[in-house]
Amino acid sequence: MSSFLHGYHVRANGVRLHLLRYGGQGPRMLVLPGITSPAITWGFVAERLTRHFDVHVLDFRGRGLSSSAPGMDASLDAMADDVLDLLEVQGWSSVTLLGHSMGARVAIRAASRDARRLDRLLLIDPPVSGPGRRPYPVPLSWYVDSIRMAIQGITADELRPYAPTWTDEQLQLRAEWLHTCSEEAVAQAHAGFHGDDIHADLASLQTPGLLMTAGRGGVVFAEDLAEIETLAPHLRQCTASDAGHMIPWDDELDFHRLLGEYLEVDLP
Repeated sequence: MSSFLHGYHVRANGVRLHLLRYGGQGPRMLVLPGITSPAITWGFVAERLTRHFDVHVLDFRGRGLSSSAPGMDASLDAMADDVLDLLEVQGWSSVTLLGHSMGARVAIRAASRDARRLDRLLLIDPPVSGPGRRPYPVPLSWYVDSIRMAIQGITADELRPYAPTWTDEQLQLRAEWLHTCSEEAVAQAHAGFHGDDIHADLASLQTPGLLMTAGRGGVVFAEDLAEIETLAPHLRQCTASDAGHMIPWDDELDFHRLLGEYLEVDLP
């Protein structure tokens, strides 16, 4: 039986933000997806997390059912401000932020600015590119090409070359929702992977948490982990050794095992 309750909208930071709520017992968790992952694509993770959390999954601006418009600011700063104002408007406190990829960078930026309403961070394979650093390994064209295909109408099978390890259900959801990702918003986020310095944010981070990286993701290397250990020693580190960058999709069992070990809960 699904734990999904409803979708809802919140006016925060001057835009309309859409979220999905998966009801569960325990503290509140806000899930922040990646660059082209509308909230609904995280449903299979949210369902399991509801065993221990009241889970809310955000559609970032320019994605899913949140505000999207030509010329909209979809920078890292704007998205971090969205999260902080969302917490303020909702009156939430002691929140666990789970962010994947771009969402993890947003979580880092938000927590470095104002951590008063945050209890902990769960950072899943954040891009560690930035000024003067090696580029993010996935080119913008990979995202743009698939979005344009989705706008024209695309099947799960046609998307399979972009995500060959995903299940049919996961590919079907992506085929259905990818067209809602604004090419302009995605381009801004991708540029931010190279222009925004999250290492400075990590150095000022006080919120405890977990940094989970992908053994086969090509995004975070051993030398990056050593640097982050120095910058943010309060972040526990672990590796999903057999997963690519999309860890829950590539190795769902190990993702939940590692998450459960850190949270000290059972996520079978």
